[in-house]
Amino acid sequence: MTLLRRSSLRHLWHHRWQTGLAVLGVGLGVAVVLAVDLAVSSARRGFTLSAEAVAGRATHQVVAGPGGLPDSTYVRLRRAEGVIAAAPVVDGDVIAADGAVVLRVLGVDPFAEEPFRRYVGRRDDLAAGAAGAAAVLIGARAGLLTAATAARLGLAEGDWLALDAGGRRDSVRVAGILDPADEASRLALEGLLLLDIGTAQVVLGRQGLDRVDLILPDDAAAAGVRANLPPGAVVREAGEAGGSLREMTRAFDLNLRALSLLALIFGIFLIYNSVTFSVVQRRRLLGTLRALGATRRQVFGIVQVEALFMGLAGSAIGVALGIVLGSGMVRLVTRTIQDLYFVVSVRELVLGPGPLARAVGLGVLGTLVAAVPPAWEAATTHPRAALLRSELEAGLRRRLPLVSAAGVLLAAAGGLLLGLSSTVDASFAGLFGVIIGAALLTPAATVGLMRVLRPLAGRAFGVLGRMAATGVTAGLSRTGPAVAALTIAVAVTIGVGIMVGSFRGSLVTWLERTLSADLYISPARPGSTGGATGSDRIDPAAVSLLAADPGVAEVRRYRRGEVPTVAGPVDLMAIGVDSRLRSHFEYLEGDPAEFWSDFVAGRAIMVSEPFAFHRGVRAGDRLTFLADRGAVTLPVAAVFRDYGSDRGMVMMSYGGYRGLWDDPVITTMALNLRPEADAEAVMDRLRAGTAGVQALSIRPNARLREASLVVFDRTFAITQVLRLLALIVAFVGVLSALMALQLERGRELGVLRANGLTPGQVWAMVASQTGLIGVAAGLMALPLGLVVAILMIEFVNRRSFGWSMHLMVTPATLLQGLALALAAALLAGVYPSWRMSRTSPAEALRSE
Repeated sequence: MTLLRRSSLRHLWHHRWQTGLAVLGVGLGVAVVLAVDLAVSSARRGFTLSAEAVAGRATHQVVAGPGGLPDSTYVRLRRAEGVIAAAPVVDGDVIAADGAVVLRVLGVDPFAEEPFRRYVGRRDDLAAGAAGAAAVLIGARAGLLTAATAARLGLAEGDWLALDAGGRRDSVRVAGILDPADEASRLALEGLLLLDIGTAQVVLGRQGLDRVDLILPDDAAAAGVRANLPPGAVVREAGEAGGSLREMTRAFDLNLRALSLLALIFGIFLIYNSVTFSVVQRRRLLGTLRALGATRRQVFGIVQVEALFMGLAGSAIGVALGIVLGSGMVRLVTRTIQDLYFVVSVRELVLGPGPLARAVGLGVLGTLVAAVPPAWEAATTHPRAALLRSELEAGLRRRLPLVSAAGVLLAAAGGLLLGLSSTVDASFAGLFGVIIGAALLTPAATVGLMRVLRPLAGRAFGVLGRMAATGVTAGLSRTGPAVAALTIAVAVTIGVGIMVGSFRGSLVTWLERTLSADLYISPARPGSTGGATGSDRIDPAAVSLLAADPGVAEVRRYRRGEVPTVAGPVDLMAIGVDSRLRSHFEYLEGDPAEFWSDFVAGRAIMVSEPFAFHRGVRAGDRLTFLADRGAVTLPVAAVFRDYGSDRGMVMMSYGGYRGLWDDPVITTMALNLRPEADAEAVMDRLRAGTAGVQALSIRPNARLREASLVVFDRTFAITQVLRLLALIVAFVGVLSALMALQLERGRELGVLRANGLTPGQVWAMVASQTGLIGVAAGLMALPLGLVVAILMIEFVNRRSFGWSMHLMVTPATLLQGLALALAAALLAGVYPSWRMSRTSPAEALRSE
């Protein structure tokens, strides 16, 4: 055993470049997995801590529809039987510091807060000089910030903070600085602006309350509270809202994690390749040791120990790289969540034992699993056969049909799982089954392709071309895993590229149809905040000015918000009806000729495709709303295509909405202009007319379409980063395989040099071989990439986000994938080709 250990250490040292590439491959894979995990976990933790800090010790919350709760509700609830404590809350978002920072406003009654939020009313949570939160907030236009937020804004106690809430400008005085005692509290309160409830209502332009927090002894008390609620108000558990928002991002998180795992899979291919070649290099030595008495268990164990070393070293490197990579990726993840879902303030990576343990565990376990086949091969091969180098390739050829059959079965099982399952997790498992099954088919496909390419290479490069093609299949045990890793990486790149292109093309078509008005108006948002602030509402005076312009023919009003139903809250869009609205939708179910009059009158609703998918709703079903006028049940008249929200929405006419809810708020507007009106002149008049009332964003439909596509491209930026990282890992795999071939074929090439082959010819032969590997990987990646795109569009994205899209395949995407495979292989082959061309004939003859 001591001899085995010494030979193992000597081998790893003498082939340190080969070992280093394997370790690097695992490290890159672990880094990508860890970076995504840390970024997603940090965003989730930031949201969770913020939600817990805002909710405090509340056990239940009373909420209503978009119009909120009247102030009188709080008074009734304080007197309700079973209520231990109650506190009114106004909650919203504002923009500070010239658009650079989004702050969450929490408006509270300081005298009711002591039982709920410990950072209100306690001296030890405030910096020196503040007499207590309750006393500070009573002051006119006074607010509290954490020390970190104040420093970020460049403010000190006593300074005035300028705010923008949906185009309405205001300011508050920093009357005190919150100084949390621990790190968790500091993160939780980051980006929070604490105001008195009256000040918050003025700043946000609200009337009434967003909710009332309650502390109740049990669910029986909640039943008693319901008797004191106005129509449309409901009681929910305090954590229910946060859980709902976390569930919104679950599919997004899962997509990122699955894409990151592909990089680790490529790293595992690389480990398999490296360990296999390590065994090949030592077959003669291992066979001799077996003949001298080493047991199979000892040989198997020493190979696994080597793999364990590479896994641990790679995981250590991956952790360091992952933390650095995650610091940049957390900004991409946070920005995407803000673009698509809600505002979340996360500025730094939060390290935790969970993500680190998962990344290291995946790296080490994946390495050990990848090393099992070559370790088993080394342990079970007969000593005499181990002394023959040709036995390994012959054995691989014999097993090739079995490996291919396993690939077919695994791909079929993945396809079956995709077809029969309905969950996102199972869909990804099925997709991975198809991808790994295809990887197992690549060695056989490589052999077949080389038979086709060999005569073509011979005609192009002569005997050197034929030798290059033969060399690919002759060393299939080394080239096979590298070709598989490159094929899968390029296929995923093609598949994701087709999916993103199809999504973008479908989005462009949808925007052209949906943006049917001439001008769109919304509250202005200074700077780039990346998402709605939750305070978007147009001042009624501005609405009147916009509608009165002589160039405006029709006005379409929008009101979007969350409304309660018997099945839980839903996102509702109330939309004004004009002459263009009927053609505004692409109807997937329902005939507008039959239901349009009912929709206009508020007697029917429509639902978006994601809403219908996630909730199992079809045209003809019914939804019961808990409106201000009482419970109302309306039929679902149609399902329409929509890419505005993966959560889905209910569409109702604005007139029907106002008949159910006492809520005059308008969040956005669309204007149809008169045929003779000049759009630029109208926009100039509207901006000038509303400048003294509210800052508004007034844009033509073409500009709004461009802005939507900017958000789309920004959303998929993190996907492009993950594709690039996965391809880098595959590139390292090809480089490792070619380096291995250079080491193994050194004697063979030295003999060829001794028989007259020039360094240039050796370089050309090896370069041709790397080119053939790239061509083979690219050709195999084309159909597989198309399959991956179809599966992602029809199954994964459909189940993740609920929307369908049209498959759009452009020749440019396919050609780019083929060029990418060829370029990666040629680039990876530059150094091995140079090393092989410098093989010394004298050294080769001396060793022979």
